[in-house]
Amino acid sequence: MTPPTHAFAPSHAGGSMSGVAADPQRESAGALATVISDISRLTRPRIALMVLATVVASVWLTAGRGFDGTALAALLLGTLLVAASSSIANQILERATDRLMPRTVQRPIATGRLSIPAASMLTTALAVAGVLIITFASGWQPAAAAAATWLLYVVVYTPMKMMSPLNTAVGAVAGALPVAIGWLAAGGPARLAAGDSSGALAVAALGTVLYLWQFPHFMAIAWLYRRQYALAGMRMLTVDDPSGLRAAGQSLAAALAMVPVSLVLAVPSGSIRLFLTAVIASIAYAAAAVAFAVRRDDASARTLLLTSLGTLLALLTATVLCGLPT
Repeated sequence: MTPPTHAFAPSHAGGSMSGVAADPQRESAGALATVISDISRLTRPRIALMVLATVVASVWLTAGRGFDGTALAALLLGTLLVAASSSIANQILERATDRLMPRTVQRPIATGRLSIPAASMLTTALAVAGVLIITFASGWQPAAAAAATWLLYVVVYTPMKMMSPLNTAVGAVAGALPVAIGWLAAGGPARLAAGDSSGALAVAALGTVLYLWQFPHFMAIAWLYRRQYALAGMRMLTVDDPSGLRAAGQSLAAALAMVPVSLVLAVPSGSIRLFLTAVIASIAYAAAAVAFAVRRDDASARTLLLTSLGTLLALLTATVLCGLPT
């Protein structure tokens, strides 16, 4: 029997076996660094920031400056809590496979630094708090969209990674759903019913862009870590097809489809700057996908991955700065 694991328990003993007196200040700093690192690994802040940026962009496209700043802050806080909860729940379910892959072996649940009961209570508390905050700030519809995103990501996508390479298509839906959170919070349905279709068109284009964007992004990751995924028994497309042809084909098809769809982002506002940004960013993404399709090696996959991040950053930034409906 192993001793019970405590929440965020240090992974090393506090004392020294060498007889040399320990430095309490150094130990305290090390423990704090471990906790901060564990929180980062648990909540995956880069993914959370992408989700928040998506919500901001969809609110902006729908309501522009007419959306209350306090309500937006509460909406983002609630969304952040739900996103963090989904990440923790994902790691609870994947703790066994996380232990098999070098890229995830140091996650706090996989190592036992955070116990399953503590993680379960934490993910539940964050999800409930997030949904309640969104409900009180923006209504039940965006809260329902946030809950649906959580369920799709945790209950459907996470276990599907062990069952079918179609998991990417399902995960891409979960990745695009935060657009609905912002649109519903900003009164999108009422605006559409009143005849204001420009915001709905732009938000629909943004959601489609986010859905398509994820295929090259995650196929690049699946290629770079294909051996680790295979070791863990995960059904990534690069595991089912080690040649990479199918992964490259999906990446290329999605990136090419993104070119015309991203241009629709600029239609409601008529912004030339947004149009040019969409042209340059989407064509650069497609070019990286072409290179990956031709070469199918780690270098081209890494370039595609980096290009995907730059493309998304450029599109979301330009959408917020230039995409205000006229």
